[in-house]
Amino acid sequence: MSVGSSQPFRPAGTASLSASITTANVALTGGGDSVLVTNAASGIAFVRFGTDMTVAATSADTPVPAGARLLLGVNPLITTAAAILASGSGAIFFTRGDGSIY
Repeated sequence: MSVGSSQPFRPAGTASLSASITTANVALTGGGDSVLVTNAASGIAFVRFGTDMTVAATSADTPVPAGARLLLGVNPLITTAAAILASGSGAIFFTRGDGSIY
């Protein structure tokens, strides 16, 4: 494959999290070196990844705008995702897989 080329994102599993203004976490499903975060809530979500269920998100973590998605690279040791919303409540989806969405 040539430099700069991309491969379509190949999802391997999706975990959903009911997010609010209190941090919550969820075990990731599937495998791969990327996680596509989809914020279906009406507020900004902040996400963090970790290796166990003690991971907690704060407003200092990676923001994902309402209604947006963000593809992030993760290593194989990452098994858990956490999220917190700036306001309100809603669903956050974490889809693990390989490839690019662009």
